[in-house]
Amino acid sequence: MTLLQNIDRNAERWLLLVFYVMLVITMAIEVLRREIFAFSSIWGEEIVRYSFIYLAWIGAAAAVKERAHIRIDVIMHYLGPRPKALLYIFGDLVMFGVAVIALYWSYEAVHVSAKFGSVTDGLRVSKVWFLMAVPTGFGLMIWRLIQSLMRDIKCLRDGTPVFEGDKLFD
Repeated sequence: MTLLQNIDRNAERWLLLVFYVMLVITMAIEVLRREIFAFSSIWGEEIVRYSFIYLAWIGAAAAVKERAHIRIDVIMHYLGPRPKALLYIFGDLVMFGVAVIALYWSYEAVHVSAKFGSVTDGLRVSKVWFLMAVPTGFGLMIWRLIQSLMRDIKCLRDGTPVFEGDKLFD
């Protein structure tokens, strides 16, 4: 497997792991500092908050990849492979349109923050780094939606069952 294939397969997993570990370690350190030393930092709370924001947006992209978003799929049980593929394609196209619009407007917020040079309260780091979580998440979602659309169109052409992701209940 090439490096690009490995990144494509595991990008969200590794990013989620990095941000989750950063969140847990920082939170543990801050709890210990508060309880044992009666002292806390300004930056700890910010790192936890922004790690959580990145977790949420990258997790949303990972859910698009795995088709793990909440959906009502009762009608899907009664459809054949081709109508099911058409429904998934329609849903992906709608989500793609929303993601493109959201990417544009979220990047606009990043641009305004960069233009005015806003910084975080505790870390004194440019807010651009943290506001980029939203366009990063939507960019990853768009990439995964393109992959999903290509996969579903292939299934529609071949008449094979579409990828539906894992099911919570049967």
